[in-house]
Order: sequence, then C-alpha cells, then structure tokens
Amino acid sequence: MARPGRRQLDARRTPSPKPGRVRGPEDVLSVLARAVREVEAAVEKGRVTPAVRTKFQVVALLVREERARVQGSQDLGQAKRAEQLKRLDGIATILAKSAVRDAKLLALLAEDAVVSDAARLLKRDMLRAAGIEPAPEQAAPAESAAASASTERRVVPQSVMSRKLANPFLAPDFSAARPSTVSSHRLAGWELINPLLNAFERADSGASACMALPAPARLRVPGNRELMPHQARLIAAAAAGHRTFLLADEPGLGKTAQALLAAQVANAYPLLVVVPSVVKTNWVREAGLWTPNRAATAVHGNGDTVDGFADIVVVNYEVLDRHVGWFGEFGFRGMVVDEAHFIKNKSSQRSQHVLELSARIRSRTARPLLMALTGTPLINDIEDFRAIWQFLGWIDESEPLAELMNSLEATGLAPTDPGFYAAARKCVIDLGIVRRRKVDVAADIPARRIADLPVELDEKVGRSLRAAERDLARRLVARYEIALANRRSGPDAAVRGIDHELVRKVATWEQKDASTTKAGENVFSMMRRIGQAKAGPAADYAAQLARSAGKVVFFAKHVDVMDVAEEAFARQGIRYASIRGDQTPVSRQKNIDAFVNDPEVAIAVCSLTAAGVGINLQVASNIVLAELSWTDAEQTQAIDRSHRIGQTEPVTAWRIIAARTIDGKIAELIDSKAGLAARALDGSDEQVWSSADVQHEALVALLTEALSASSQEGAVFPSGH
Repeated sequence: MARPGRRQLDARRTPSPKPGRVRGPEDVLSVLARAVREVEAAVEKGRVTPAVRTKFQVVALLVREERARVQGSQDLGQAKRAEQLKRLDGIATILAKSAVRDAKLLALLAEDAVVSDAARLLKRDMLRAAGIEPAPEQAAPAESAAASASTERRVVPQSVMSRKLANPFLAPDFSAARPSTVSSHRLAGWELINPLLNAFERADSGASACMALPAPARLRVPGNRELMPHQARLIAAAAAGHRTFLLADEPGLGKTAQALLAAQVANAYPLLVVVPSVVKTNWVREAGLWTPNRAATAVHGNGDTVDGFADIVVVNYEVLDRHVGWFGEFGFRGMVVDEAHFIKNKSSQRSQHVLELSARIRSRTARPLLMALTGTPLINDIEDFRAIWQFLGWIDESEPLAELMNSLEATGLAPTDPGFYAAARKCVIDLGIVRRRKVDVAADIPARRIADLPVELDEKVGRSLRAAERDLARRLVARYEIALANRRSGPDAAVRGIDHELVRKVATWEQKDASTTKAGENVFSMMRRIGQAKAGPAADYAAQLARSAGKVVFFAKHVDVMDVAEEAFARQGIRYASIRGDQTPVSRQKNIDAFVNDPEVAIAVCSLTAAGVGINLQVASNIVLAELSWTDAEQTQAIDRSHRIGQTEPVTAWRIIAARTIDGKIAELIDSKAGLAARALDGSDEQVWSSADVQHEALVALLTEALSASSQEGAVFPSGH
C-alpha cells in the first residue's frame, strides 16, 4: 500500500515508464509552481542565497524534463497537453524574469551548468513531494559521454611509470594532512560567502589589498641575479611559513620568479605549475634561471617527452585533462596556477580539474604551497573570486574552511554588525592576497625594461622552421668546406680548428646570394616565417595583458601579422586601434586618438616602421613586440612611443621569441649591439651596426655552431682541420 502523499502509477497514462520512476498525475506542476513563486519572492526582496539558487536550478531542470515528457506522451489528449505546456510556460517565464534580475541565476540556465550535490538532493525531494519515486542516480548521457571521452584521453607517460618503479616504497604519507578544525561555532548557520565577496565590493577607494609582508630577507640567487625588494618580501613570507598566496602583482613585476623562489624556500617539490600555453616554455626557462638546481619539464600533448623525475612540472590548461590521473598520484607538495582568472568559470572542465588537483594535494600534504597568479586582483565580476579562493583552500562550495572561519570567529562580529565587512575583508587578505602596482614599487624596477617571452610554435610549423634552419646550416657548411678545399696552399692553409675569417666570408657570400636569388631558405625569409608563426601566440599574450593591466601597444613588422592579431582581438571581443603605413593622416590620427582617449579601446596594433616614430602612446606601460627588429635603434624607437614624458609608470616591453629557432640568436645579437651609437655626433641615434650587419652576424653564428657540432661528432673536415 502506498504511503500517504504518494500516488501509484496510472498505467493508462504512461504505459512505458522508465525503470524505477513512478509518476503521479500533474502534481509535479503544483510543486514546481510553488517552488518558483518562492524563488521569485526571494529575488524581489534581494535575498538570493545559495539555497535559493539551488531551488532555482532544480525548478529549471524539472521544467525541462516535464516539458519533454508532456510533448512525448502518447496518452495525453491535445487539450490536456496544451494545458500542461501552458502551465510549464508560465513557470519558465517566472524563471526567466528572475534570471534577468540576478546574473548568477542566469548562469544556472546554461546547458553545461554544474549540478551540485545539494541540487540533486533537492530534486529528489521535490519529485517525492509530487508523488514520484526518483530513479537511481545516473549520469546524464552527455555527461557520461564527456566523462568517458575524458577518461579515454587520459595518459600516463612512460617516464612517470619509470619514476614509480624506481621508488616503489615511497608512498605518500597522509597522516600529517589532517583537516584543521574550527575553534568555535559562533557563526554556524550564517551564510558567509556572499558577505565575504561583498566585503571587497564595499572596500573604500584606495584601500590596500595586500597582506602584511616581512622585511626583505637576504637570499642567494644563482647567476648573480638580483631580486627586487618587493619580490624578496613575498619570498620572506614563504620562508616564514606562509603557504597560500593570491599573487596579484601587475604584469612586469616578476610573479614567475617569486613563485619559483617561494617554492624553493618552502621546499614544495615536486611542484605542479598550470599555465596558459603561450607562457609554458617561458616558465621552464625561468625555472632554469632562478632555480637551476631543480629540474623542470614541460608537458606537451600526451607527455611523451616529459621528464618523470623532474622537480617542476609545467602543463598548459589545454592538455590538463589528459594528465589529471597521474598528477593526482604524483605526490605534488605545491601547485601554482598562472593567469588564475582562467579558472573563474567553475563549470568549465579546466576549472574543475584545477580544483580537483588542489583538493587532492591538500588532502595528501601537510600545508602545501598553493599560489594563484593573476594581474587582476579584483576581477570584473566579484563572483570570479570563488574558484580562486576554493583552489587556495580558503573556502569550499558553501562556506569558509577552518583557517578563514577561525579568523572570522576571532573578530567577534557577524554580518549584521557594523564593521563586519572591513574586518572580513582583512581576514581574507591576511590569508595571502598580495597586490603591488608598478607605480607602488617604481623605485624597485627600471623605468624601462625588455622581457623576453619564449613561446612554442604550432607543432607542424615549428618542425618546418627547424628543418629549414638545418637546411640553411647544411648549405653554409657545404660552402665552407668547398672554399676550404679549394683554398691555395700557403701560410693561410695551416689554420687549425674553425677558420673564422673564412666563416665570415661564407656568410657574406650567402647574404649576397639571398638578396639576388629566391632559391632556398635564407635568414631574412626565415625571420618572416617565424613572425607569421608567432602572430597568434603574441596576440593571445597581448589580450591577457589588456585584461589584467590595461592598455597595450602591439608592434609588428608585417601587415599579415597585424591582420592575424586584429582578427584574434575581434574574436575575443577586445577593441583595438590600428596604426599602419597605408592610412591617411586623418585616419591615422583618429586611431591614435581612439587609443589614447577611449578607455574601451584596449590595444593599439602598430606597424613597427609606420608607428615606431613620431607618435605618443604613453597611456600604455606594456608593449608587445611580436616580431624582432633588425636593429636595437628600431626596437628602442618603438618602446619610446610609451616610454616618454607623460608616462607615470615603468614601461615593460614583452619581446616574443620563438623557442628553439634562430629567433633567439637574433635577439641576442640585437642586445649585444645595443648602445653602440655613432661617436661622431653626441646624441645621435644612428647605429654603427645596421640591419645587414645583424643578418650577417646571424649567419656567422649559425655556421659556427654547425661547424662546432660537426667537429664534436667526429666529422672529417678537409685539410686545415
């Protein structure tokens, strides 16, 4: 016999029910109508709590299911079906109006919105209230397919398995990672997450968003590299035992070095670093500079080249899903998430993976080092803080965790008390928010600096360029060997090792041929191809800077690189101004004025030759050099569009370098010739070294390197070697 309030299945209405589900007549519509009115009332009063959001989402889910049932039923007459659909439309209309008034509710209507455990429980309760026995919990087909696809893609690199076999007795010790407890429960029952978020929205203008940091400590850094005082202060905090940081320094203040050295003083190895693909190579490079005693490896694709014994593992968001499995078992003692605003959407797969890994590290390690790096401390929507705080272990889905809760308890205040918001904000900041602006630490950093950012090119393009570079090197070696073999006998023939004078002659011949024939690859055409390949990554990095640091100037030599960048900005909804050589003076000035005066125009896309002189762009302190100049003078002129009178902040020029190509050699040559100005006239910007000289030196370096490699491999050279 059915329990009170529960109806038996009417076989005539639903002849083929799903197993385990018993549906009553349209009682479910009454339950949904009552629930949606409760949601509507809460929204009108401005009391949208997590419980209200959960109820809103459950009503939306059940409306979809009920609509599908009604439309597919063969037993409902046309009039009855129309009546039920009309009632469902009324409920859906109330949902839509409520969502318009609260953006957080609107996100819950998305097809891929995450359904929490609380929502699943409430859904079952509402079904039972309607006389329906819920079916056993099953993943939706789409979710099952996605999970299956994700699992199928997961890999375990061979070197990681080798590491496990090499250390069979080193299982993680979880005993020290017991969760902290709350000292008292005065705030038990209070909804605290929204008040904590609101505390940042209510902050007084100019209020500090930086925890108290200790005085800079003396730290020996390899290679005679120097830390700036603001960097040393954060590292001193890590050395003193602080373990969670939301490092929100502006771009150009050395967040990468701070994170790497914080891991070193905290002994947080192995360390997992999750980054955007455009900076993955740079992280490995920076690790080699700041912590050369710790091996760093980058995870590409399926991880075939990963070093399973490395101390620092760098992975980009795009391939994180393939490696979550072995990451979770690797025994990481620290985790850094760069450009942490990438995880702001908690329903996205990458956010869920990051939070999953953070939770596993916290459950397995006593006080791990967790660092979220982003140039945007208070993100556009204050709700975006949720995922970052959860990654750091400050909160969970619904409430503050022990450390933050104990701090809030210690204030003696509740959300209804005067002074609560200021005190709550300080509690969060003291957990590890660190925010410094360039203008705040201007004495620490040079007024103008160039920072190289190596990027990995598309795999196919990268292989093609490296093959072309090898072909060019082989051609140079062949010319050198022929010249060496044909050299007349005499004193000059007795040169041992590499004949550097002959190397320079071969480079001159190659350079002359490159200007008169199009046969084969030459250094000039290679640099053009490299510039085209860098256009996408350079645009992505400029977009990141624009979102986190304000206006950016993007310089390129070639029109096609500018075109690719502008298309990328348009796709991402970023407004830009284009300054090119083919514009009329009126059009050119209009675009300059738009960039300088319109706060919505975030990026100026500039031709290196057309916009490198004669214009003032000092509203931006960040510059992206997507292609290399052939001279330091041309590069300096471009940077000086922002580094000039009227600039109030130090200027950083981000020079995009294609990793593992001749691009790096060219950059080194340009830097080595910097400052070599003509001596004839004081103040002249004319360079002793021309672009042709740099091209010549690049060929000399390429040939010398190839000859050295051949010699080390035991190659037999003609007489003279």
